[in-house]
Amino acid sequence: QAGTLSGNPVAMAAGLAQLKLLWEDQDVYTRIYRKGEYLFEGIQKILKENEVPYQVNYTASLGCIFFTSEKVADTKAFAEYFKYMLNHGVHLAPSQFEAMFLSDAHTQEELDLTLELVEQYFKTR
Repeated sequence: QAGTLSGNPVAMAAGLAQLKLLWEDQDVYTRIYRKGEYLFEGIQKILKENEVPYQVNYTASLGCIFFTSEKVADTKAFAEYFKYMLNHGVHLAPSQFEAMFLSDAHTQEELDLTLELVEQYFKTR
């Protein structure tokens, strides 16, 4: 496999350490799946309640939001949303064409705060 860190000893050691952690805690996948489902379904609910045209695409802990009822996205609407979330401490990918990633380190409180901020944003638009 070609890549920037392919064969790099530090990258290989980090990868091996990660695989060991995953082997020791295989329930991590279930926790991450549930967190993704909670967050992205929560976002869908908020957008629907606020009558915002949207497409939320996700699988497990990987997801993204498109502000349109069509397949084409509204990049200006996303830019406003991104700035609001960033200014309130939620760091999203800076492009709506990138996915959001969750990890097992995300707490329930952080997920709840993110959903509160999403709701606040759309209620104030």
